[in-house]
Amino acid sequence: MTDRPASWRMPTPKQMEKLAAAVGREARTARSPGPADAMPPEYWESILKDPRADARPDRPGTSIRALRLAEIPQHILRLSCSRCGRIVEIQKADAVRLYGQAAVWKDVGQRLLDNTCPVRTGRHEEDGCWPNFGNT
Repeated sequence: MTDRPASWRMPTPKQMEKLAAAVGREARTARSPGPADAMPPEYWESILKDPRADARPDRPGTSIRALRLAEIPQHILRLSCSRCGRIVEIQKADAVRLYGQAAVWKDVGQRLLDNTCPVRTGRHEEDGCWPNFGNT
């Protein structure tokens, strides 16, 4: 510890006056956009040029959890547990090798979580993880 008082961290009154005077003199060069302002055209161009803008799901209205492993386009399959917060990932090739192409992702994900679940109470209704497929 030092014997230095806490006042050494604060500017002196003369320095504070100088800083206050300098704030009013600086002119702002560019105004930052607010929520009510229109978005710049570059923003909309980048949105429309994004290749995902025209992407359509193979089956509209179908959740990824209802798809079979062979129908899922992602290479990495990810789900989390709403109960313990764990995240489990598996490569699609490994999931197909272990569970088959016709396996439904919902069932595969539940099995992956249940195989390594740290939450065991002994009651069937409360045991296991609660899968959250989210935006996988």
